[in-house]
Amino acid sequence: MDFNVKKLASGAGLFFTRAVQFTEEKLGQAEKTELDAHFENLMSRADCTKNWTEKIYRQTEILLQPNPIDHTGARIEEFLYEKLDRKAPSRITNGELLGQYMQDAAKEFGPGTPYGSTLIEVGECERRLGAAEREFLQTSAISFLTPLRNFLEGDWRTISKERRLLENLRLDLDACKTRLKKAKVAEAKAACEGEMAPDFHETRPRNYVLSASASALWSEEVEKAEHELRVAQTEFDRQAEVTRLLLEGISSTHVNHLRCLHEFVEAQAAYYKRCHHHMQELQKELGRLPNAFALNSTHPVATAGSASEGVSSPVETDTLKIEEVQAPATGTRKAKVLYDYDAADSSELSLLADELITVYTVPGMDSDWLVGERGNQKGKVPVTYLELLS
Repeated sequence: MDFNVKKLASGAGLFFTRAVQFTEEKLGQAEKTELDAHFENLMSRADCTKNWTEKIYRQTEILLQPNPIDHTGARIEEFLYEKLDRKAPSRITNGELLGQYMQDAAKEFGPGTPYGSTLIEVGECERRLGAAEREFLQTSAISFLTPLRNFLEGDWRTISKERRLLENLRLDLDACKTRLKKAKVAEAKAACEGEMAPDFHETRPRNYVLSASASALWSEEVEKAEHELRVAQTEFDRQAEVTRLLLEGISSTHVNHLRCLHEFVEAQAAYYKRCHHHMQELQKELGRLPNAFALNSTHPVATAGSASEGVSSPVETDTLKIEEVQAPATGTRKAKVLYDYDAADSSELSLLADELITVYTVPGMDSDWLVGERGNQKGKVPVTYLELLS
C-alpha cells in the first residue's frame, strides 16, 4: 500500500497551525482578518434564507402529510424508488379510501334504501375530494417542495463548502501574518545583538559570530514569511470572490422561490375551489334524495291519516301546488342564501349565494324544505342552503 507519509505530515501540520490560530483568536492573543460589512451582510442574509427555507419546507411537508408515520414511510418509499431510478406509484388518499368504504357499505345495506343511496352519493363525493387532494399534493411537491429541497441539498451545500474553505484560508492568512510578525521581531532583536561590540575578555567570544549568523537566518525567515503571506493573501482573495458571487446568488434564489410560492398558492386555491364545488354538488344531490328522518317522523301520522281525512300524507305533500300557497300573516322570516342552487323543477326556486329571501313553513311540507319568496317568484328551497336571520 502506497502511503504518502510526507503528505500526511504536511496535512497534520496545516491542521495544527489552523487550530493554534483559531484558539489564539478565541483567547484574544492573535489578530483576525475581518471581512467587509457588505460581505458580512451577504453571509447573514444567506444564513437567514437557509434557516427559514428549511422551516417552511418542513412545515409544508407536515401540512401536505399530517401523519408523521405516513410521512416517514412516504419519504422512505420515495428514497428507495429514487435509488432504483424508478417512478414511485401514486398513493391512495384517505378521502378516496373513505369513499370506497362508503360505497362498499352501501352495497351491503342496499343501494335502494335511504341510507344506502346517501352513502353512495357521499362516497362518490369523498372519492372526488381525495382525487383532488392527490392532484394538489403532486402539484405542490413539483412546483414548491422540489425547488426548496434543491436549494437546501444543492446550492446551500455548495455555499457552505466554499465558506468553510474561505474560513480555512483566512486562518492560513492570519497564521502567516502572525509568523511574519514574530520573524520581524526576532530579526530586529538579532540585529540589535549583532551591533554590540564583542567582548574579547569573555570566555566565549564566538557569541558575536553566532549573533551575526542568527541575524542572517532571521532575515531569510522574514523573506520566506513574506512570500508565504503574499501567496496566502492571493488565495484568500480569490476564494473570497468565489464565495461572494455565490452569496449574491441568494437574490436569484428569492426570485425563484417567489415564483414557486405563487404557483403553490394557485394550486391551493384551485384545490379548495374544486372541493367547494364538489360539496355544493353533494348538497344538491342530498336535497333530492328521500329523507329517512322525515319519513320516520311522518309515518305514524300517515297511518292515523288513513282513518282521518284531516291529516295529510307524504303523498299529498308531494302534490302540493306551490303557486296556490299563501304566505301566513305571521311566521315569515328573512334568510340569507349560503350557496347557489339550481331548481330541479318548477316547484322549486333557484337561489344565488348571498341574496336575501323571505321564507316560511307550510303544513305537511318536508322539514328539509321551506317556501321561499323573492319578489313575485315563489318556490320550495332547501333548508341546508339557508341561514335564517330573523
